[in-house]
Amino acid sequence: MNEIEHFSKVSYPRDIIKRALELNASGLIFVHNHPSGDLKPSESDVSLKEKLNKACRAVDLTPLDHLIIGTTGYVSFKDASSKR
Repeated sequence: MNEIEHFSKVSYPRDIIKRALELNASGLIFVHNHPSGDLKPSESDVSLKEKLNKACRAVDLTPLDHLIIGTTGYVSFKDASSKR
């Protein structure tokens, strides 16, 4: 995507996927922040990631990664899963 998209605190997979398709994207990297600074993914983070990945695959988009940004750095779901 060549533009920065802002979504509210609660993002809906359908809206995100719709916008990606409008921009003719082939893949997506999802990013959100944790204002608390805590980089540990919450249950809702994991649930949203799974919903977004499923929605991407349903329309032939590649879910590339999901990042959580905190005050001390970031966490990549892709990097975390490759370390297991």
